[in-house]
Amino acid sequence: MFVGHYSVAFAVRTERNKIPLWVLFVAVQLLDFLWAPFVFLGLEKVRIALGITAASPLDLYYMPYTHSLIGALVWSALAAFVYKLVRGTKASNSAALIVALAVFSHWILDLIVHRPDLPIYDDTLKVGFGLLNYKSAEFAIEIALLVIGIALYLKRNVIKSAGRKIGIVVFGVVLILVQTQTTFWGWPLSSNRIVLLTALFTAIAFVLEKQRRTHI
Repeated sequence: MFVGHYSVAFAVRTERNKIPLWVLFVAVQLLDFLWAPFVFLGLEKVRIALGITAASPLDLYYMPYTHSLIGALVWSALAAFVYKLVRGTKASNSAALIVALAVFSHWILDLIVHRPDLPIYDDTLKVGFGLLNYKSAEFAIEIALLVIGIALYLKRNVIKSAGRKIGIVVFGVVLILVQTQTTFWGWPLSSNRIVLLTALFTAIAFVLEKQRRTHI
């Protein structure tokens, strides 16, 4: 699961909670964004194992700090705390909770697609439903989630600029193309690529939000 995570960011952003879209983009990918430097530092482990799943050759055999259930809950709580601390009076308790749920949604969606490599705590009791073993089905679900998320975003938010609406749709198409490349053309998402793409997509979300402030 990669671009499907962004479906949650699009879906939960509303005029009521006023959470910046780029913040939600960071939230839904926070576990992977942390995973990348943890791998670089040797705190978590990954290796290439061709054929381990139909859709990805990554053997995520040790990631207790970012992708265990307990770890995900801790990072979710910390994200809510930091959001509330930074935004101050601009952030309601419900908005902070939404940020926490956005972070935790990453683990839930990974649970659906991963092989049993997600530990409950530490490196034990690993779970995963294994949808990555069914490449076409996993791709279809991921893209469907993204399309639904973008549709909800366009419906729930005031967008007066036609250019911004077009920009959001084009962004969605780019995300779909990236996922197509990853799933069918053998471009596994290494830790470096995840950091690069996450930063790039977050920057695009920031620009789209800036356009919103300009036109509303």
